[in-house]
Amino acid sequence: MKTKWLASVILLGITMLMNPIKAQEEQKPSHLTVGGYGEAFYTRNFYSDAVHRYSHPETYKDAQGHGRVDLPHVVVNLGYDFGKGWSMGTEIEFEHGGTESAIEMEAEEAGEFEQEIERGGEVALEQFWIQKSFGKALNLRMGHLVVPVGQTNKAHTPTEFFTCYRPEGELTILPCTWHETGISLWGRLGKWRYEAMVIPSLNSNMFNNSTWVKGGSASPYEFKVSNNFAGVARVDYYANDQLHFGISGFVGNTFNNDLVTLTSDKYKNVKGLLLIGTAEFDYRGHGFVTRGNFDYGHLDEAAVISTYNKNQDHMTFSPYPHTQVGERAMAAGFEAAFDVFHPFGSMAEQKLYLFGRYDYYDSYIPAASTLTDYTWTDRHVMTFGLNYFPIKQVVVKAEFAKRFLKAEYNDEPMFSIGVAYSGFFIKSNTKQL
Repeated sequence: MKTKWLASVILLGITMLMNPIKAQEEQKPSHLTVGGYGEAFYTRNFYSDAVHRYSHPETYKDAQGHGRVDLPHVVVNLGYDFGKGWSMGTEIEFEHGGTESAIEMEAEEAGEFEQEIERGGEVALEQFWIQKSFGKALNLRMGHLVVPVGQTNKAHTPTEFFTCYRPEGELTILPCTWHETGISLWGRLGKWRYEAMVIPSLNSNMFNNSTWVKGGSASPYEFKVSNNFAGVARVDYYANDQLHFGISGFVGNTFNNDLVTLTSDKYKNVKGLLLIGTAEFDYRGHGFVTRGNFDYGHLDEAAVISTYNKNQDHMTFSPYPHTQVGERAMAAGFEAAFDVFHPFGSMAEQKLYLFGRYDYYDSYIPAASTLTDYTWTDRHVMTFGLNYFPIKQVVVKAEFAKRFLKAEYNDEPMFSIGVAYSGFFIKSNTKQL
């Protein structure tokens, strides 16, 4: 008995000594943030992806389609709070599994070494910024930043939308996720949040008929040409914890924003002014979630830019699309979902959303003087599916979607299923503004 009593006293003493140390460790602030998100999907397309399916739709009317597996995005976020208002953030993204290449020796070709591409994809540094916070209402962020034009660029993690892939309209006509090197001024004032940015403008040489100005943020070089700069603005209003409204816009000249600056009389006054405006809302409450967006853009001198781009066909190894670009483009979308577990309080931590989404978009609305009209760019998309959240950070998605094109083309049905996550592994507990 004495031995047991003595052991109990010693154990109690050790516990009392350790608890203050443990409490101090728990109170010590962490400055590091580590997080990310990722997606893995299987899709079955019940239509042909052949390049001539719109120019010769009758040939592909009974196409069998194909299945595909994909890792659309796998992202790692790293952030650190240095203190005194200074912080940094980074985001490294692997799209479609990244890139893979290898050197192999081919025995049947006299032992020659050959370089082979084993997987297509991209690895990109989508964010790298330093921030100085002067207060909740004023923050200055400098570096490589996400451009928050449109609903998807503002909320692009897979737990922030219901479809397996990012909403199709915005994903088609705008860069997504749009990231540029620039300067951002942002802050919160009560229920309002604002952001103003200066970034390099888009490059009109990279515009085309199927994705409008989406490709204009890309660069075939190791750097981004910045002859022209653009302004971005965004304002968000948070009415309460359930309802949010937002508007955003872009303005910038896009012509002559490449290595070669045209000085001939034919092009000296061409600016290619691009204007983009977006509006959105989202509501969450009583088991319901609804979201909607509308995007509209106008490109000045689209006919001149189209002619110039098409005339670059003679350039060997040219990285440009060489197609016409629309004077205007638009996208609109709406989705609604209901959590069937909501009426059952005992399952509050799990969620099972049944959702439907409608998208309309047109990536090529030509100028009046343009004779060619690619009517296959005018599309309606209906999507129905489910999202199951066993926990907040993990979601299993399944959906059936169908694109409806003009009568002379074949509609495009597809089925997708997969899993995604989004969350933090380590989260800074220092005071955040």
